Amino acid sequence: MIYAGFWRRFVALIIDSFVLMIPMAIVMFVVGIPIGSTDFTSSFSPDKLQSLDPEQMQELAMQMKRQMVELIPTIMLMQLLNVLIWWLYYAIMESSPLQGTLGKLAVGSIVTDLDGERISFIRATGRHFGKFISGLVLCLGYLMAGFTERKQALHDMIAGCLVIQKESNIKPLYDLPE
Repeated sequence: MIYAGFWRRFVALIIDSFVLMIPMAIVMFVVGIPIGSTDFTSSFSPDKLQSLDPEQMQELAMQMKRQMVELIPTIMLMQLLNVLIWWLYYAIMESSPLQGTLGKLAVGSIVTDLDGERISFIRATGRHFGKFISGLVLCLGYLMAGFTERKQALHDMIAGCLVIQKESNIKPLYDLPE
């Protein structure tokens, strides 16, 4: 069993980030339309600001504050959808027969349990949300993949998973450093 090293996993993350930009852009467009309807820029024209007396300036500030408060539910919804999309993408792909996201597959890696078997959706979910813990303190949980014997990040250890190189007769286009 050949374990996937830090740099290989990092390249997979970059690829997955690009893949996920597409559904995220759609979500931002659909859910974020109300954001575009809030016009802050017209309030900040230098000519307009210089012509305001203190009372008008205070009213403008209150209006902008109300507009920003109105955006909070939209921003929260967009964040929730972001978490949902990333979770489903990772958990479904890593627990599927493919055993990896598109990024992992592109670099020839798969996710397994400690015995080299396919992981369940529940384990993939635990692994995904364990990434929040891995990222808490300067992303040290992620960096662990470069230093542990089985090249496990903290979230891999939490979920009892390994990221290994998929056995294949196909030679990769690039040899990535481990």
